[in-house]
Amino acid sequence: MAEDKTTPTTTETVAETTAPKPKVSRKKQKRSVPSGQVHIQATFNNTIVTFTDKKGGKLTASSAGACGFRGSKKGTAYAAQIASEKAAEAAKGLHGVKAVEVFVKGVGLGRDAAIRALTNFDIQVESIKDVTGIPHGGTRPRKARRA
Repeated sequence: MAEDKTTPTTTETVAETTAPKPKVSRKKQKRSVPSGQVHIQATFNNTIVTFTDKKGGKLTASSAGACGFRGSKKGTAYAAQIASEKAAEAAKGLHGVKAVEVFVKGVGLGRDAAIRALTNFDIQVESIKDVTGIPHGGTRPRKARRA
């Protein structure tokens, strides 16, 4: 008996029908956010600057470490200024940010420098709020010494 090569077997038919369809990816639209928020986290080791919309959704972010500073140089005011300028450039160029509310958290050297860099970049600072955490009872005390 000769096999007929023109008719597909059952496994070939199933494989053809269940083939994955290529995904259609849409290009992400650039949001226009004229006013938003800037969250600055200034620690002794690094400064992180994040631009968000009014609800808190992240637009752009930068840090001193991402700008090429390493080691103890990341905690300096100059590194915070550069990080803030880089984030502001991206936020202004991509999203059209014109006015911001600033929320500063932490005790690092880059607190003031990051805010000053925003004003130099023609972004209007509407308000500055310090949201640094405050301990409300401290840590648990050590156990009592034995006599």
